[in-house]
Amino acid sequence: QVQLVESGGGLVQAGGSLKLSCAASGSISTINRMGWYRQAAGKQRELVATITMDGSTNYADSVKGRFTISRDNAKNTMYLQMNSLKPEDTAVYYCNAARLTPPVRNYWGQGTQVTVSS
Repeated sequence: QVQLVESGGGLVQAGGSLKLSCAASGSISTINRMGWYRQAAGKQRELVATITMDGSTNYADSVKGRFTISRDNAKNTMYLQMNSLKPEDTAVYYCNAARLTPPVRNYWGQGTQVTVSS
């Protein structure tokens, strides 16, 4: 089992910045990839960014150049630096940890609200 706890959400004006954190604990050695997803009201959850254990990153087109995903292995913590925020970035942001080899597992945090005002 892997436990994930997000922090860092809040209310910010358009053009501002926020940094989300996701602290992981438990069977972290079984995880192949971690990432951030978001779900806006009335919409499906969507991928924001992922990072593999060797540091490879992937971003949704909508956040490229504005968001940066990173990891601190010593602290078992993942981050999402969000700059130039837009109202359309408003959503609940979820931390994900994935085991991609059998048995495949997906773990989720409780989510943290990010609200960007115009």
